[in-house]
Amino acid sequence: MLAAAVRARTIVEVGTGAGVSTLCLLRGSAPDGVVTTIDVDGEVQRAAREAVADDGQRSNRARMIGGRALEVLPRLTDGAYDLVFLDGDEREHPACVEQALRLLRPGGLLVLDHALWRGKVADPAARDASTVAVRDLGRTIAEDERWLPALLPGGDGLLLAVKR
Repeated sequence: MLAAAVRARTIVEVGTGAGVSTLCLLRGSAPDGVVTTIDVDGEVQRAAREAVADDGQRSNRARMIGGRALEVLPRLTDGAYDLVFLDGDEREHPACVEQALRLLRPGGLLVLDHALWRGKVADPAARDASTVAVRDLGRTIAEDERWLPALLPGGDGLLLAVKR
């Protein structure tokens, strides 16, 4: 739905997993849309490639790149993407958000999964490194004039931010 809302043709996904979100992004994107998905685990990318094929999607619509997000993202084209979805290592999210700002066109959408971090973000007593990282990133995006953010509290939370 989010890909359709921004009429996405070019999407970056960090954290391929088994390909569930890749398929959702493809289904919501334009018929000629392409998802560039990045993951360090080649095995999950193989599973995602199979899921894309089993769904009847053309193979050239899912561009799978193996490697660490922070090594791959800098090689992608500035301002060329409509949507960036982050579902990778939360400790790398601050640097990935800076890359997303560079990658997205004005009006492009940033989507961060697990923005409530199992409900721990709202608990001031939760001070483990992952919770603090997610909490600080949410605050940073909320205070950054380059973004127009919104937090969707369903499930584990989605933080959405439109690039101004």
